[in-house]
Amino acid sequence: MWILVAGIALQGAQQGPQQPGLPDWMAGCWEQKSEGRWTDECWTSARGGMMLGSNRTGAGEAVDHWEAMQIAVADSDDPAVPKMAFWAAPRGVTRTMFIWVPSAKAGVSFVNQANDYPQRIRYWRDGEQLLAEISLGDGTRPMRWRFSRPATR
Repeated sequence: MWILVAGIALQGAQQGPQQPGLPDWMAGCWEQKSEGRWTDECWTSARGGMMLGSNRTGAGEAVDHWEAMQIAVADSDDPAVPKMAFWAAPRGVTRTMFIWVPSAKAGVSFVNQANDYPQRIRYWRDGEQLLAEISLGDGTRPMRWRFSRPATR
């Protein structure tokens, strides 16, 4: 079943905001280049209730930051179990969970108010580009990325 939410088709979504679908529209590899710096982000397609992601940032051939990520849905009627969560592990350590929250904004948003920074992670599409934003829970101190598909190497 496909449901259209905020202009984006979500596969496997049920009616209403209580059961989100995985954001398969994020799948693939993306890059941003600016002033000699680059960021690469890749996401697997949705399968088995999850998507796996990786991100690395650097300049030239040097990587100065990397992160392992996961988005997973829970098949549970227990209200204590998040319907969908984003897991982030900067440099592969200290895995942190962000809970999916319904939003009037396009895309998908995850929140963890207890985390120092970021507290909110949001992804959305603008045509052929993938946009990402991290911020505090109230939206202040935003950092944004505008990713495009990489040119063939």
